[in-house]
Amino acid sequence: MPVRFRFAAQAVAVVLAIIAIALIPGMIELFAVMQLTLFAAMAVLALSLAFIWGFGGILSFGQTAFFGLGGYAYAVAAINFQDSTPAILLAIVVPSLFAALLGYFIFFGRISDVYLGVITLTVTLILFNCLNSTSGDGYRIGKALLGGFNGIPSVPTFNVPFYPAEVLSPEQSWWTTAAALLAVFLLLRLLLALPAGRVIVAVRENEVRASLLGYDPRLVKLLTFILSGGIAGLAGALYVNWGAFVSPTIFSLSLSAEIIIWITVGGLGTLLGPIVGCVLIEYIVAYIGSQQALNSNLVLGAVLIVFVLLLPKGLVPTARDLLMRLVPAPKSKAQLADAQALPSAAPSHLAGAE
Repeated sequence: MPVRFRFAAQAVAVVLAIIAIALIPGMIELFAVMQLTLFAAMAVLALSLAFIWGFGGILSFGQTAFFGLGGYAYAVAAINFQDSTPAILLAIVVPSLFAALLGYFIFFGRISDVYLGVITLTVTLILFNCLNSTSGDGYRIGKALLGGFNGIPSVPTFNVPFYPAEVLSPEQSWWTTAAALLAVFLLLRLLLALPAGRVIVAVRENEVRASLLGYDPRLVKLLTFILSGGIAGLAGALYVNWGAFVSPTIFSLSLSAEIIIWITVGGLGTLLGPIVGCVLIEYIVAYIGSQQALNSNLVLGAVLIVFVLLLPKGLVPTARDLLMRLVPAPKSKAQLADAQALPSAAPSHLAGAE
């Protein structure tokens, strides 16, 4: 596909996404807007794992550790500052620093991928148990009472930057969350199109060859891990803003498993796929919860098995392959010139042979 055509298609898609984000609150009821806000926040979390797993080759079973740290950092900072602006920044910085510390020992300690998954899973359990044991008045950070298993209620939601009195409405929260999702998506697309993104993919493909070219695979993986932790922390802040509440259940292992299911359903190695998978699975879970007829965990397990066996590539890669078969890509100028030159070249070749 020509570069100009691809760029034009992507630009049109971004414009359509912006228009949809702006018009949705006026087209559906408030409850649906709140649901979409939750889906968008969780989609940011899906992108954080899709980036390091699909493009960095790092499968983290404890992505909820950074998600939960971002949520708690936002809640504590928002209560103490009474302003969401520095709280959002801390929700990104705190998980990023934690990812830097954890990733340093993992990658520079040359721990294998299997143990990486075990370590991240264990860290999530440790954080869950630590925050679950913080009940009582003695466990507070400034004005914020951690609350143990009961969590932190009545967390201040987003406000206009540096204007704490102007709290965002549900519609404005949707615009903010959806804009954050779009911004993270475009940021990752841009990064992967740059040489730095190609280095990340090269390290995933072959660390030895990347090191022979002068790159340090440990440092590349560490920086990728840090960026993923910051994105997961942002998702945690968006999630807490949606519910105005945070508790240790934000570190749950079931959510860690759900993230992997989102990416598997949507398509590993893509950025759009995890968003589609997240929205689809979250909608199914919400629908099942409202009907109370089936066990949502049982349905999620069945969905995972079906996609692994029948659609191992996921929805988006499978749909892309089908579209490329049905609709051939437009030919470039060089290809058209070659096609026009072939008929005229054939007779002259035969004449020379005679």
